[in-house]
Amino acid sequence: MPTYDYLCDNCGHKFEKFQSITARQMRKCPECGKNQLKRLIGAGAGIIFKGSGFYETDYRSESYKEAKKKEEKTATEAKDEKDTKTKTEAKSETKPKKDTTKTKSPDKT
Repeated sequence: MPTYDYLCDNCGHKFEKFQSITARQMRKCPECGKNQLKRLIGAGAGIIFKGSGFYETDYRSESYKEAKKKEEKTATEAKDEKDTKTKTEAKSETKPKKDTTKTKSPDKT
């Protein structure tokens, strides 16, 4: 059921009334009691889709979508760089270098 705006031409009283679409238009002002009430043309309420199947991101502007893609791309690149750096550091720390110099055993005489 819609909400209608009313304005009294006599006293200037303005109010909203929740009425059925089929209900008759009000004529008598609740403040002054005169038959000077007029129903105003309202903008109405915007449609809001809520619930499963409707996503806020479905109707985003193109500029928003492009900015989001750039943001995701830079985040992915930063993550890859961090992973590569971590792997390189892990390899150098886990395997110590072997001593390749041969030691001579002392001669026994």
